[in-house]
Amino acid sequence: MNTVFFDVDTQLDFVSPAGALYVPGAEKRLPVIAALNRRAPRLVSTVDAHAENDIEFRTWPHHCIVGTLGQRKPAELLVPGQIVFEKVTTDAFLNPRLLPLLSELSADRYVVYGVVTEICVRFAALGLLAMGKPVDVVTDAVELLNPAAADAFYAEFTARGGRMVTSHLV
Repeated sequence: MNTVFFDVDTQLDFVSPAGALYVPGAEKRLPVIAALNRRAPRLVSTVDAHAENDIEFRTWPHHCIVGTLGQRKPAELLVPGQIVFEKVTTDAFLNPRLLPLLSELSADRYVVYGVVTEICVRFAALGLLAMGKPVDVVTDAVELLNPAAADAFYAEFTARGGRMVTSHLV
């Protein structure tokens, strides 16, 4: 089975307490995410890549500006062969280059984790699920901001056939 791991937006601006759009508790997920990245048979990591005047900043504070420290991934999450996929919106599937990349990888299964559960992880997991392949979300390798929104995502995800797993089951 050809499995692709999908590491969503684990960038310093999100996972570091000093980050511009810090997700409280995200730094505690890094050891599990690092272990998953090292075990990944194939790894795609999405990263926000914003210009200084990005339209997204009408909704969110400035974060992950191209070339800044906050846009980088923590060193422990980088592995050889990792495909880093830049995006400018919360939904990676709005970038027309994603589907050709996924087609080239021809995965039979996807394993998704990262930040933020109910925003970018949600878009990635549901987008991958819409491709008709099995998708697992690793619950001990995601961090949320809004528990009710995360619960709603989990309900939608499992109703559509997605599976919730922990890192030791991947």
